[in-house]
Amino acid sequence: MRLRAARQFEQRGFTLIELVVTLALVGILALAIMPFSELMVQRQKEQQLSDALREIRTALDAYKEASDTGLIDKDAEASGYPPTLSVLVTGVKNARDPKGGLLMFLRHVPRDPFFSGDPDTLAEDTWSVRSYGEPPDQAAGGDPGMSSEQAGKDVFDVSSKSDRVGINGVPYKQW
Repeated sequence: MRLRAARQFEQRGFTLIELVVTLALVGILALAIMPFSELMVQRQKEQQLSDALREIRTALDAYKEASDTGLIDKDAEASGYPPTLSVLVTGVKNARDPKGGLLMFLRHVPRDPFFSGDPDTLAEDTWSVRSYGEPPDQAAGGDPGMSSEQAGKDVFDVSSKSDRVGINGVPYKQW
């Protein structure tokens, strides 16, 4: 009798019910993880957007300061902000350098991580740009067909062109 009980114990495996329950639990866990992973991707993109906006705005402020201190030649009626975002990368002549060196403010213009247009679009054209003295809700670069080169006489601020809303409930255009 004991021999038969020992054989049954050795041959014991998983039943069909146990396998179905295990698969159901794994499926429920996978469904719970999907929205969490999407949220993590959105948070990562939001961090990239925040970093890019900070980088560009810091460069705009540095350009304005250089203009105000006389390092950059400007007209009397000019605001002192750069004419385009690309000028921050290509540089401008240092007015105080006798050798004509360039002042550069960015290594490259970062792309808007939420830009959903053509991937071949230049990075500076992925942003909505606003000129000095222009109301925030009328940024010329918000027009998808308008590039930052056509936006206005200078670049005072940038924002995302995305119509999406952030996790915090604020539209990316208002960041």
